[in-house]
Amino acid sequence: MERLSGLDSTFLYLETPTQLLHVCGLIVLDVSTIPGGYSYPALKAELSARIRGMPGFRRKLFDSPLNLDHPAWVEDSDFDIDRHLHRVAVPAPGGRVELEELCGHIASQQMDRTIPLWEMWVIEGLDDGSVAVMSKMHHANVDGVTGAGMMAQLCSLTPDAPRPEPDPDQREAGRGSTVDLAVSGLVGFATRPLKMVQALPASVTVLPKWIRRARRGEAMPAPFTAPRTSLNGAITGHRTLAWTQLDLDKVKLVKNTFDVKVNDVVLAMVGGALRRYLDGRDELPDSSLVAMVPVSVHDTSDRPGTNQISGMFTQLGTQIADPVERLQQANTHNTMVKSHNASLGATLLQDWSQFAAPTLFGGVMRAYSSLRLADRHPVVTNLIVSNVPGPPMPLYFLGARISAMYPLGPIFHGNGLNVTVMSLDGTLNVGLVSCRELAPHLWDLADAFGPALDELVKAARATSRKRPRAAAPQ
Repeated sequence: MERLSGLDSTFLYLETPTQLLHVCGLIVLDVSTIPGGYSYPALKAELSARIRGMPGFRRKLFDSPLNLDHPAWVEDSDFDIDRHLHRVAVPAPGGRVELEELCGHIASQQMDRTIPLWEMWVIEGLDDGSVAVMSKMHHANVDGVTGAGMMAQLCSLTPDAPRPEPDPDQREAGRGSTVDLAVSGLVGFATRPLKMVQALPASVTVLPKWIRRARRGEAMPAPFTAPRTSLNGAITGHRTLAWTQLDLDKVKLVKNTFDVKVNDVVLAMVGGALRRYLDGRDELPDSSLVAMVPVSVHDTSDRPGTNQISGMFTQLGTQIADPVERLQQANTHNTMVKSHNASLGATLLQDWSQFAAPTLFGGVMRAYSSLRLADRHPVVTNLIVSNVPGPPMPLYFLGARISAMYPLGPIFHGNGLNVTVMSLDGTLNVGLVSCRELAPHLWDLADAFGPALDELVKAARATSRKRPRAAAPQ
């Protein structure tokens, strides 16, 4: 058995029928590149063969009333691909609206915790002849890095590449033993007070450090200081999705012209799109929206578990009309925020999540979910924004070239929007997730990303024309 970490388990404890904590992804495939042509049985056979060498796809949860610690992963001895891979078709005419309605319905369903926590839906009937694949993986089983890694094992750089060898670092999960689970759980429970004492020194200094930084103007926004918008209320279990694809060269032009980072351009673009969306609804706040940005700590953390993440809060400059000023503020603000987040410690969230109790967390979340009135849910932050770098070259999924890859993350009560960005083969793919009751017109926000990027590009080109050219060598 492999015990889940506290952070992995927290994603189980925080889940309710309305707060669904799985991570989704939508990829669009050009099936004309598949050697021998596309057929669902062939795709299913290839996926089944690859999963045999991927333990992460075959492990399931194991728990017992006698277990006082977090659940464990065990091998699913009755693994059946038909319980995870499904074939559906969109209704005519098979455009983005029909695809979104189907994918939104899939994203709205809770996952079966008695089997490995992943699903794939092969979607046919699209108007351009392509095939889409909607994937679902529970956050307890993946974070951004590990999820991308698992999907990467199903991909290749050429359509006819041989299957990769199994990763020797991926351990097979063992079989479950209720006695072993209870005994090791008792040991883990008994040692929690000592672990809590060990975590205290780094934690008690967080608030004083934050206050000192805030006085110097060097602190990231504090939780619960974000302005309220229509996106910040009680969520239901109904998910609405939207997506858009942008030219990565445009992003790089802005980055190079103004000497900033790609992430600065992404955040300024998100701020610009939200400004257009909220202004069109006559609800643009006077102060900046605040985003929670997940941060991978895989390279710096030595803690166990699948989820190796931290998080920081940053302003999006939605109150700033000028796109260049918004970009420059993003660059300055993000540098300060990264410094502040680093000073808190990369493992602080992981350490304290070890003490998460399923009974307490479950009860609290059920009570919190019952607060149906939007103004009763505190606005910790307005939204989640994540930027995941992807490969710069073409990628093939089981032989089919991926023409688009949209990551779709979870949302939370009081924080009803997730914007996740992933680069791939010269494109920037933006996936949006919200609650249908909070954002019934989410395509309006998705369609605002193109103009938000174009205004930055226009400013970059104008700046380039104004700059004096270097003198020609004599």
